[in-house]
Amino acid sequence: MNIEKRVSELVGQKISDRPDLFLVDVKMHPNGKLIILVDGDNGIGISDCVAISRHVGFHLEEEDAIEHAYNLEVSSPGIDTPLKQVRQYQKNIGRSVAVKLNDGSKREGKLVEVTEHGIKLEEKIKEKGKKAEIVESLIPFADITETKVLISFK
Repeated sequence: MNIEKRVSELVGQKISDRPDLFLVDVKMHPNGKLIILVDGDNGIGISDCVAISRHVGFHLEEEDAIEHAYNLEVSSPGIDTPLKQVRQYQKNIGRSVAVKLNDGSKREGKLVEVTEHGIKLEEKIKEKGKKAEIVESLIPFADITETKVLISFK
């Protein structure tokens, strides 16, 4: 049995009545750490993480799904965690992001739109001796290797 797939199903059951919540990732590490990342359109609270943890833990024990000792962690993705789901992109519209592309280049700008196919980025392009221009460009998800939200301390 694929434990990550089973855990994804269990999380799906638990949050089925909460359309604002969504599963981001499930990862079973070789050291026995089972990490579940869940997010919400308006964030996710500790009580939701606890409820998901109890539900998943109970069923894994009942099914004796993992033979070895494991440590179950349920949390929201940290601010430094790359965006994976379209819904994560959507909840970060208006924020500055750093985007790494397949060709190795990097782009930075304000995330202004998200579609099922990609994102629209508003970048400030400054050429020497000229005033900075605001340029919007579409970047297909297929061209993106990683997107992270930039934290501003202004």
